[in-house]
Amino acid sequence: MSPHTDSEVDAFIEFMTTEKNSSPKTLENYTLAIRLFRVWLDDQFFKWRDLTSDHFRAYLFQLQKDGLARSTVRLRFAAYRSFYKFLVHRRGYPNSPVAEVELPKADKALPVVLTLTQIEELLELPMKSELQGQSPSWMRERDAAILELFYSTGLRLAELASLDVNDIDSVNESVRVIGKGSKERLVPIGSHAMKAMQKYRSIAGVHEGPLFVSKLRKRISTRSVNSVLKKYLTQSSIPFNVTPHKLRHSFATHLLDHGADLRSVQSLLGHASLSTTQIYTHVTKERLREAYNSAHPRAK
Repeated sequence: MSPHTDSEVDAFIEFMTTEKNSSPKTLENYTLAIRLFRVWLDDQFFKWRDLTSDHFRAYLFQLQKDGLARSTVRLRFAAYRSFYKFLVHRRGYPNSPVAEVELPKADKALPVVLTLTQIEELLELPMKSELQGQSPSWMRERDAAILELFYSTGLRLAELASLDVNDIDSVNESVRVIGKGSKERLVPIGSHAMKAMQKYRSIAGVHEGPLFVSKLRKRISTRSVNSVLKKYLTQSSIPFNVTPHKLRHSFATHLLDHGADLRSVQSLLGHASLSTTQIYTHVTKERLREAYNSAHPRAK
């Protein structure tokens, strides 16, 4: 059977397209994964029903021997598992030979964190920038307040965009946040962020309703907040892409770097599980190791 004509694969891709409504990228990845496996098997291949776990274990070994990233290996096998799940449920196959194959654990990529110098550069940019086109006179103050609040509180993008004026407690310098699962938490706001917000609200005349508004005075969208960050990033010397989530990573890591305990950081971030927060301890350890290696005369 030619790798280019395969009724089982064609039916699977049709199923993923019409019933699962999979993205074009997923369809491309799955099709490629199946084609590469067929090419690797070459003349050994007869029918999908005839393949065993040993075939897939041998292929897994070959991919690891070739030095493929764990994420790539796992993506390939996600395609094979989905394919055989389809064959079992729609084509009457007795079982999936891929189900018994043990995959390498996914790599835990450490969060990208900005240095204090990079943070300071980014936070100063809005007030150093020129107003553009038809932008309201308060636009720079709003942008400064957005960036300051991100770094001061570690809020998620959606959390920040959904804030209302009455969520800010100016007396206690804190913000009420509705996070994932509609869970509410109170997060302190630093003095720099409070001053930036008060200045923005005063100049823009924002006294009720949405805290951050567009030039049409509607609630700012998450897309617009992302655009704000990208605009200032292009004016900075920061050599990598910065997202609101990377500001959140930086917030958490800098707290731990300066002595905050893990439970407090978990509460501030709104993590349901402490294990989610613990990845930041790995970042802190990496930073300590780098500092040690560069500073200690007998580190190397």
